[in-house]
Amino acid sequence: MADDLGVECLGCYGGSSYRTPNLDRLAAGGVRFTHAYSMPLCTPTRVQLMTGKYNFRNWRAFGILDPNARTFGHLMREAGYRTVISGKWQLYSYNPPDFMPEWRGKGMRPEQSGFEEYHLWHAGHTEEKGSRYADPTILVNGRLRTDTKGKYGPDLYTDYLLDFFERHASEPVFAYYPMALTHGPFNPTPHSPVWRTGDRLENDPKYFKDMVEYMDHLVGRIVARLEALGLRERTLLLFYSDNGTPNQVTSEFQGRPFRGGKGEMTDAGTHVPLIANWPGTIPAGRVLDDLVDSTDFYPTLAELGGAALGKEGPIDGRSFLPQLRGEPGHPRAWVYCDHNPHPGWSKERFTQQRWARDRRYKLYDDGRLFDVPQDPAEERPLPPEALPEVRARLQAVLDRYPPIPTKPDTLPPE
Repeated sequence: MADDLGVECLGCYGGSSYRTPNLDRLAAGGVRFTHAYSMPLCTPTRVQLMTGKYNFRNWRAFGILDPNARTFGHLMREAGYRTVISGKWQLYSYNPPDFMPEWRGKGMRPEQSGFEEYHLWHAGHTEEKGSRYADPTILVNGRLRTDTKGKYGPDLYTDYLLDFFERHASEPVFAYYPMALTHGPFNPTPHSPVWRTGDRLENDPKYFKDMVEYMDHLVGRIVARLEALGLRERTLLLFYSDNGTPNQVTSEFQGRPFRGGKGEMTDAGTHVPLIANWPGTIPAGRVLDDLVDSTDFYPTLAELGGAALGKEGPIDGRSFLPQLRGEPGHPRAWVYCDHNPHPGWSKERFTQQRWARDRRYKLYDDGRLFDVPQDPAEERPLPPEALPEVRARLQAVLDRYPPIPTKPDTLPPE
């Protein structure tokens, strides 16, 4: 799962600012979804992705995952998979000391998450998060790494996964790679000329191109190692993103400039890539317009791994595994989004917003209805009397779910 990457960044979606040959090949050899959506910011998406539940069921605070939650790590480990996570955590004790101190020491620790091994940036060291890129601060199975000087975090996250694949090549493996790339700070990569001679922690959006292309390079490394281990036809690869591209970045998309919209409820903030590749199982070269959101991965993995659902209570997601196999499946008729990242450090500018949408129309809970393909920036709401059947259908979705509580009743245990 990429961090802060909208559809406009990949060549297979019509982006032309960055070279993404490895992801483009995966799309050409598998399935590319044109209507995959996320939440507008990272924690809301990650909580939904890992639990299969909409945020109103288990939201606590930004940077927090309730330690009582059941994740897809628990699900797949109980189904007999060896489980590993490497990359970005940031789901425990996010706040600095002088902001809402009642949330310090809260959240889910990596060792509680169902993954038997973890290798993660920002896994609890709140005051000294350290770099996720050059000279990274990484917690590995309970201990801080001491050998990261001069190294690049995304290389190390990838190396850890590849080593796990080798150690467990004869066993079923579930690997979750929440990538650090392409989230700011916008730092050089080892493929940037300045990496050898300049400031490796320089923060400038000009490095976003290098970061996208290095992310694609790492995907290529993973594919190559799976092939070398003889595991490629036994492995489903899913590529997704947690939200749209930062608004400091403008890319060329389908022949026109496209400004990133991270944090916004428009497509610029929520329309993300979804690519699935599994040689010999997924028919190649398919483009699907089925609706998918972040809650759908949990039941998809459960169906894939033969895992039993039931311990976790209600699941809001819907498996898209049949569609991957070329079967009709049971695609969604709508996607639902309730964005309220409070309480949270630096999230004061956000207000709660809810919408329900299909492939074309999006209805907000304040009554605004947009024809998104005709108005992607959502600047021209349709008249209140327009499309009453569409309004009624999408309003029924909004009425189905309660909003995220603005103040959780209880704090999760330490």
